[in-house]
Amino acid sequence: MPRFIRRTVSATLCCGLFLMLTAPAALAHDSLKSSSPAKDAKISTIERIELEFSAHVLFPTVVLREAKGKSVDIGQAHADGPKVTAKVPRTPPDGKYVIAWRVVSSDGHPIEGEIPFTVTGSAPSSAKHPARASALRPSAAPDSVSAGDQVGTQGVSTWIWVALAVLLTIGAGAWLRYSNPDRPGSAK
Repeated sequence: MPRFIRRTVSATLCCGLFLMLTAPAALAHDSLKSSSPAKDAKISTIERIELEFSAHVLFPTVVLREAKGKSVDIGQAHADGPKVTAKVPRTPPDGKYVIAWRVVSSDGHPIEGEIPFTVTGSAPSSAKHPARASALRPSAAPDSVSAGDQVGTQGVSTWIWVALAVLLTIGAGAWLRYSNPDRPGSAK
């Protein structure tokens, strides 16, 4: 019986070690490489939202909100490999906006984030003012968003840490109980 216990403890510790060593690989979620509009950009018009990720993504959701939280109507988001696009039928009025996005990364974990930007100089009635309509051009702004601007679910899944803790606790308990043959209650 002690041989069986030693094998069980060894197997448990090996499983725990395996989980501990492979868990950092789960940190490698895909990330947002760039967006249009870019984070904190000041733009005069917007025809579509474009997001580019570090790998293929699935099940994209893109929402455009005013600073007060009211949704702005946009088209359905579509993923094409690492790129996600959503059409914006008309440029919203001047103000601050946030693009909220959520996708499933290539490793199967959902990731999400927000990209704030400002619309400046747009005119809903630009047809009445052709000179002003021709002046509506995007202002200079960074074209990309770094991975640090991403909000959300980065890191190792909770269940991995729970499984690791359970395995290590069982292994340590069994090792302590059966490692000293002179101790009362240990297998002989």
